[in-house]
Amino acid sequence: MSVSLSIVIVNYQTPRLTVECLASLKEELGKPVLFTVTVVDNNSGDGSVEYLIEAVKENGWQAWVNILPLPENGGFAYGNNRAIQKIIETRGLTDYIWLLNPDTVVLAGSCGALVRFLDEHPEVGIVGSRLEDPDGTPQVSAFRDHSVVSEFLSAFRLGLASTLLHKWVVAQAPQSVYPVKTDWVSGASMMIRGAVFDDVGLLDEKYFMYFEEVDFCLKARKEGWPCWYVPASRVVHLVGAASGISDNRRKARRRPAYWFESRRRFFLNHHGKRALFWADTLWILGYGLWRIRRRLQRKPDLDPPYFLKDFFFQSVFCKGFGK
Repeated sequence: MSVSLSIVIVNYQTPRLTVECLASLKEELGKPVLFTVTVVDNNSGDGSVEYLIEAVKENGWQAWVNILPLPENGGFAYGNNRAIQKIIETRGLTDYIWLLNPDTVVLAGSCGALVRFLDEHPEVGIVGSRLEDPDGTPQVSAFRDHSVVSEFLSAFRLGLASTLLHKWVVAQAPQSVYPVKTDWVSGASMMIRGAVFDDVGLLDEKYFMYFEEVDFCLKARKEGWPCWYVPASRVVHLVGAASGISDNRRKARRRPAYWFESRRRFFLNHHGKRALFWADTLWILGYGLWRIRRRLQRKPDLDPPYFLKDFFFQSVFCKGFGK
């Protein structure tokens, strides 16, 4: 399979996880495609660069792994963009670029499955893997676009409402067998055709973290590059290990300000001020109703601390419509 593939992993204070990810990729090397990996360090300041350089040397990975230290932590999009620019400068834009989180373990055949799908479907621009827990339980990996209705449903969390309005539920049910066309896939494992960057440009660095892959996939679709979920590519994702934000199955940490800022930027860029106003309004209404129902039904509280308070102070009612 004569294609060129570049893999980018952005590390921020997770060097051990990054090395485990690289070890899993070593088993994929040459089966069936050769690739190189650029590990970006977003100015971790914790000895990550030294640790990664030593690990690459000890394991004999110098031929296919490059370490790229950066002078600042500009966020996820910033880190990926610096690597992509470096790749273009040194050998030109490769056929495919695979963005991987450091908190992932690539299972056998996963790389080849994504490459084969892109090879067989030249009209497809972006593909994503089936993400799993370590025990093989599938995670939600294929998503619909965020909308005003989806914001209410995600906050309200009433099964009947989500069933009736299922076309607006962002998280699609995990697909275990067949590829499916979707609006966007998780940036934890997202392979992008090189030609997409020619039409769309790089990732938007004004998203410090979160929503950058949603934004990029939507831009790609507008340029005629659809996005597909490919479950034959299986990747273990240690949710929250790199970002610090847990999934919805255990108590989450307080949501950082940049999550709200990224959400705001996405709605303003793609839906406008009116949509952001109604999205914020309906989210607050839906979440308030959920909190009341949670107390009455004595459901466990797994939400981030101060979630409603933080959301309100980051909403249009306090922040206006600035990006």
